[in-house]
Amino acid sequence: MGRKRDREAGSDDDDSSKKHSKKRTTDVDQVSVKPQLLPSMIKNKEKRSAVYAKIKHDKKLEKKKIAKAREAAENRALELGEELPPRKVPRTIENTREADETVCKQDDEELFAGNDADEFSSVLNSERPPKVLMTTCRFNSTRGPALIKDLLTIIPNADYYKRGTYDLKKIVDYANNKEYTSIIVVHTSRREPDALLIIGLPNGPTAHFKLSNLVLHKDLKNHGNPTGHKPELVLNNFTTRLGHRVGRLIQSLFPQDPEFRGRRVVTFHNQRDFIFFRHHRYIFETRENKQIVASKKKDDKEEDDNGEEEKTPKLKVIARLQVIHFFFQSGCWSRWVGYMVETCMG
Repeated sequence: MGRKRDREAGSDDDDSSKKHSKKRTTDVDQVSVKPQLLPSMIKNKEKRSAVYAKIKHDKKLEKKKIAKAREAAENRALELGEELPPRKVPRTIENTREADETVCKQDDEELFAGNDADEFSSVLNSERPPKVLMTTCRFNSTRGPALIKDLLTIIPNADYYKRGTYDLKKIVDYANNKEYTSIIVVHTSRREPDALLIIGLPNGPTAHFKLSNLVLHKDLKNHGNPTGHKPELVLNNFTTRLGHRVGRLIQSLFPQDPEFRGRRVVTFHNQRDFIFFRHHRYIFETRENKQIVASKKKDDKEEDDNGEEEKTPKLKVIARLQVIHFFFQSGCWSRWVGYMVETCMG
């Protein structure tokens, strides 16, 4: 009996020593790994903002320190005639994007062979000049015709007709009889232009674009006035099959023989499923003119840093729907893919 009691007492002592050792190790771990105090964990607003400002200031100082060290290393390498240290490439949406199967390749013979037989080939091959009819929706505001007034200065060979009570089908028939190649309908909602409908003639396609961030010509500060020269068209990042088709639809609105002497440029930039539109005119300056411009005040915004003068409106559009034929034709269909639409060629 005595031996059993001694054994039990010894086992109890071992268990208690193990528990104490575990507690000590956990205490040491807790002391070594102290949780970081985040500004979001502080309830007091003044203390939280002070801690956040200090963290932001420390990050700014660290960034300046790294940039200064990199600049010193580059200067040292230039003095010694050595190779410059490699710079880190910033991570962007473009260089981290996964490979897309729908992106058109330069050796895609099937795609480029289809360009000669699509609806825009006659205009883009200069077989007939582009001719655009512009109109509004039935119940429009003053901003709708104001946008059309700006579009008339951008797109050559464009005519404006009041909508009245005519159906869109009758307008299409009239445009076909007058040998128009495209129709642009400006839709307004709550007194603001919110959509563009572009119809290719005679057999489509029809594309619907939603408008946002519209800035008209009269709202631009220190804007220039466009000349009568035919503009140069720039299309950026229309690389997918859908983008290629939308780009050809936009391209069919403009003449294919731009007058470079006028230095007018119309840019459509596709990014993140949005199409950004700009209309500007290049400015080429001599050294004397640059010195005169540099002596002006900084708040003078007549031209931007790239030597470009703003002309007519800026806007951002998103392609919401594209149909192979007209909306009112039987047998037309479309397929949605997110915000963009996959064109149905069947």
